[in-house]
Amino acid sequence: MSVVVSFAPGPEGEAAVAEAVRQSSVLGRPLVLVSTVPSDDARAAAQESADAVGGRVVQVEEGQDAVEVILDEVAELDPALLVIGLRRRTPVGKLILGSSAQRLLLDAPCPVLAVKPTAH
Repeated sequence: MSVVVSFAPGPEGEAAVAEAVRQSSVLGRPLVLVSTVPSDDARAAAQESADAVGGRVVQVEEGQDAVEVILDEVAELDPALLVIGLRRRTPVGKLILGSSAQRLLLDAPCPVLAVKPTAH
């Protein structure tokens, strides 16, 4: 079993990775980062985070559905936990959860921890 984290560069991704690192340490499980942005910069940032904790990176490629890639990894690995980052929303925006986050929360067969970046 491992801890899987959905990673995209930015405050939400950084918050998700930070919490996933904490959880993998507490649970004594390896970390798997799924880099959801198909770019060299995103891949490098994900690899840097993974290298810092001895984890590995799965890269979403151009044209792939990031949620499907994450769910495929979750199905294959049977992780102890999936960690995702959520954006802070306006009062109106709070009525609508992002479709990717909603799909992961509803379709992942493992516990899902949703984290937000700290307020500025």
